Amino acid sequence: MNLNKAIIIGRVTQDPQLRTTPSGQSVCNFSVATNRTWTNSETREKQDKAEFHNVVAWRRLAEIANQYLTKGSLVMIEGRIETRSWDDQSGNRKYRTEIIAENMQLGPRPASQQGGPASNSSELNNQSYRPPSMSSKPIDEIPTIESDEPISSSDSDDSGEEEGEINVKDIPF
Repeated sequence: MNLNKAIIIGRVTQDPQLRTTPSGQSVCNFSVATNRTWTNSETREKQDKAEFHNVVAWRRLAEIANQYLTKGSLVMIEGRIETRSWDDQSGNRKYRTEIIAENMQLGPRPASQQGGPASNSSELNNQSYRPPSMSSKPIDEIPTIESDEPISSSDSDDSGEEEGEINVKDIPF
């Protein structure tokens, strides 16, 4: 079995470019930057590295990307990796590796695009976005099954389960 899947979450580096092929299909090209941060084991200093990914979206996804994405937008792209090649005007072989977008999820909009109070980019940089699901309400704990708790066999349906086995009915979620 083979798998060619790429998932990236990053910021758009320039406004998308929408074009139309001679057959009438929309195609949109843009670039997404992803960052990697790690601590150097010898110097104990934090290090950063940015990676730039060329993304190509087709048809309706291309139109949506062109309409909603701008430079600096947070976006998640899911797609496949393709490398295409061509000969330039001087006869040299050129290669370009791209992510062909199959799915796209837009990140939160800056407050200035939502009609919020921020009016310039310095104000936007000082604001942190908190999605509605992350409000100040406490988050319910995920139920867990403790392995040292006795398992009741009263709900057993005589399906041949031995004592001590976990019955699916006993799982709290």
